[in-house]
Amino acid sequence: MNKNTIIGIVLIFALMIGYTIMMSPSEEEIAARKKTQDSLYALQQAQNDSLKVANAIMKPDTLAQSETSAIQATDSTVLKDKKYELYGDFAANSVGEDGEFVVESDLLKITFLNKGGRISSVELKDYKAFDGGPLVLFNKESSNLNIAFFAGVHSINTGDLYFKPYLPDGIPADAKKLTVSGNDSLKFAMRLYVSQDDSVAVSDKYIEFLYTIKGKNYLVDYKVNFVNMGDAITSNTKSINIDWMSRLMRQEKNIENERNVSTVYYRHADEEVDNLSERKDDDVTISTPVSWISYSQQFFSTTFIADDLFQDVAIDKQVEPEKEVKYLQTMNSTITMPFASADNQEYDFGFYFGPNKYNILRKYKLDLERQIPLGWGFFLMQWINRYAVIPVFNFLEGRILNYGVIILILTILLKIVLFPIAYKTYISSAKMRLLKPEIDEINVKFPKQEDAMKKQQATMALYKKAGVNPMAGCVPMLLQFPILIALFRFFPASIELRQESFLWATDLSSYDSVLDLPFTIPFYGDHVSLFTLLMTISTIIYTKINNDMMSTGNQMPGMKTMMYLMPVMFLGFFNSYSSGLSYYYLLANLFTFAQMYIIRRFVDEKKLHAQIQENKKKPVKKSNFQKRLEDMAKQQQKKR
Repeated sequence: MNKNTIIGIVLIFALMIGYTIMMSPSEEEIAARKKTQDSLYALQQAQNDSLKVANAIMKPDTLAQSETSAIQATDSTVLKDKKYELYGDFAANSVGEDGEFVVESDLLKITFLNKGGRISSVELKDYKAFDGGPLVLFNKESSNLNIAFFAGVHSINTGDLYFKPYLPDGIPADAKKLTVSGNDSLKFAMRLYVSQDDSVAVSDKYIEFLYTIKGKNYLVDYKVNFVNMGDAITSNTKSINIDWMSRLMRQEKNIENERNVSTVYYRHADEEVDNLSERKDDDVTISTPVSWISYSQQFFSTTFIADDLFQDVAIDKQVEPEKEVKYLQTMNSTITMPFASADNQEYDFGFYFGPNKYNILRKYKLDLERQIPLGWGFFLMQWINRYAVIPVFNFLEGRILNYGVIILILTILLKIVLFPIAYKTYISSAKMRLLKPEIDEINVKFPKQEDAMKKQQATMALYKKAGVNPMAGCVPMLLQFPILIALFRFFPASIELRQESFLWATDLSSYDSVLDLPFTIPFYGDHVSLFTLLMTISTIIYTKINNDMMSTGNQMPGMKTMMYLMPVMFLGFFNSYSSGLSYYYLLANLFTFAQMYIIRRFVDEKKLHAQIQENKKKPVKKSNFQKRLEDMAKQQQKKR
């Protein structure tokens, strides 16, 4: 063995010894590991002791009973220490028995849970679910609301702790069911007392959730009070978090449509209302103040309202899978509120549990009605719905019991208002039809493609002489379009139609089915909606009549084919949509046929043709715009 080999071996051993020394744990690390091992051993021992207790209960002989008593005494001490280690000054509230308290008003049945001190269930008494059962917005399994903060080194979550009921109005605290009606209100509180010792029932230090329920109101006041908590909550605490979760429960017959319109709405401090995507998972983080957050379904919503604004908000939603038949979407919100290190602090909130009905939401003056899709993005659509359609519904619903008749009256009123437009459209179509032979002559005179400009000039000159505006038939249609879209938005969102029957339709807010198919047709569904079928047939007939009236030749056969295909394509879309909407479109088509028949009876087309010929004899004064167009056409012709 040479000198270099010996030196190499010595260096290797030196490195190994140095590495061993460096990696050896310190005394503090050894103590920490020992503490962890002892904790694991204690936990394992507690589990073994629990098994012994269970065996003793199953075989209650004298020896087992003495062992059980000794083990229970040991477990009690260990459990008390563990509770304090987790919850600190709130340790006494970490165990208890689940209890429920019910407050019933004229409109709501609210259930409170002592664990978490939260509202665990809300039932709307004036409404029923699609299956005829009670309409429950959420229950304790599908919702949660808790407040998180630090008390010393302990992370506290109110959802893990047991509250005690307290009634400021002097009603016995052991009352399990309370009622309030009319203009009266009831205050019901859940308190979380600071207490390490189980034997201490109450103290002057507590967190209070104070609820105020009114007899005839969907709004529930919710106040969070921190009382004498200056030395219980960490002194450097600057904020608290409110975690609110709800898994929206199905309420309507058409779960797919209800799922597709459910989402989270929220209102910024500048009064702008925004929302997450309805049809896909979505989330948003808002660093500016927010006044309310609403978990909204097709006809109902649960809204969390802040009097002093939520400061920072993170919201997310997940759409439930299609195979899920009980729930629609899962909503989560984390709300940050500022906290001052003081003995007492309070927050004023509120909850809206109720229907998405325009008149009800409007009266709270919080822009809650913006959750109803009335076409807020375009002023004409929202004006039509807010100032025309909804007032008519409100006026008639108190006088007529059946909403099918109300839709009929609404359609008649709209057709009366739109009759001047329909008349102008018909006259324009009649003039174009009477000029068709002369248009055909112009087409024959200029058959070549290079003569397209001359053909267009000759056609426009003919229209000018005859006093016919080719756009006159389009403008009335454009004026009617906002009404068409406004009603398209109104009917599926109108809670007034919910579960209202008419003829064969059992629910005008959902589809009507006269035949349930044993299979599903792609893009159509598994049922036959008769209102939709009749609407489609009437639309095809209207298209045929309109094409015959407007026919100016066969220059665009593809367009005519598309006009016939559109109603068939919409058949699949409307088949699962609101039957009230299909019923309205059917009535609109039928009344259009009646209008066309009446107008044709009173319009003498021979006299109209004579008027056109007289107009052609009159000198035509060219406008400056027309002169410029002709000059431009002449210049282009010279260049060619």
